[in-house]
Amino acid sequence: MTVTPAHPLIDRARRLATDLLAPEAERVDREGVPASHIDAVKRSGLLGVGAPVAYGGSAAPPAVLRRTAEILAGACCSTWFVQTQHHTPVQMLAQSEMPVRERLLGPLSRGELLSGVAYAHLRSWPRVPVVVRREGGGLRFDGTVPWYTGWGLNDVVLLAGVTDAGEVLFAFTEAREQPGLRASEPVRLAALTAARTVSLELSGLWLPEEAVVLRTPYERWASGDRARTLNASPAVFGVTEAALSLLDTETAAPLTARLADVRGRAYALADRPAPQERAAERLAVRAEAYELLRTATTAAVVAGGGRSMALTSRAQRHAREALFLLVQGQTSETRAAHLRALAGT
Repeated sequence: MTVTPAHPLIDRARRLATDLLAPEAERVDREGVPASHIDAVKRSGLLGVGAPVAYGGSAAPPAVLRRTAEILAGACCSTWFVQTQHHTPVQMLAQSEMPVRERLLGPLSRGELLSGVAYAHLRSWPRVPVVVRREGGGLRFDGTVPWYTGWGLNDVVLLAGVTDAGEVLFAFTEAREQPGLRASEPVRLAALTAARTVSLELSGLWLPEEAVVLRTPYERWASGDRARTLNASPAVFGVTEAALSLLDTETAAPLTARLADVRGRAYALADRPAPQERAAERLAVRAEAYELLRTATTAAVVAGGGRSMALTSRAQRHAREALFLLVQGQTSETRAAHLRALAGT
């Protein structure tokens, strides 16, 4: 059984969800995440949930980060998805010894700046969508970032590419059009179009060496990335919980019990000190979480009847959010495991 920890940030997340995110979620789904939502997230302190106290963060334990993510995702998955990008740059800066740490970790930890990320394309290896080369005492980025979320909302972007030597390089730049960086029109998606996702065309984007936060062999980065993607996302449990809240008590009871069981096992695995230990079990639990998400959101649609087809329906929105979460953060390994689970093999 998962015990929700007591923490001021959890209370703030609940207030934000109840007072702003949930009441506005259907409108946001149709019109887009507004800057006012991001301003509210910045003021809440949630952007620094895991950041070092010395830099203005809360250094809260993983259980608090997970619970706040569940609450935000269940209230408005689009707003959650924009702000969740921010936590990877903060974590990377906190572990870095590069000069950029002192320039950005404080503003990001205090919520003065919001960061996006552009690195999922690294999972295409050995294909290299973004190449980094030395040029003029700095670094030149060329290629295409297929997916970038939060365009027009983020202040900075953590951009990744691969060097000729097979190193992964991460660096920060401003999240705006500039020489060598051009954004596409926002991509229309079946779900979470509101999160303002674009592709980025890089044609000689030049960044100084002091913008670099990490440089490491690809294999080392990929190992850490694999560990992160083996586990079920808290957003899956948040949207599941939100969908179950639309059901009557009798229908929801067995699914709520399953939610407590799967979530408890998933988080117990996530808290183990060896992040890649019991990989097969982690993938199996991840697939269980997805199956429960599908069941809960389908039940909410069925319970809503014809009303569920309206764009103003919470059930319909949660069902589309579930589709998005099925592929969010997907790797070839997690895809194969999920397909095996679906096929019963």
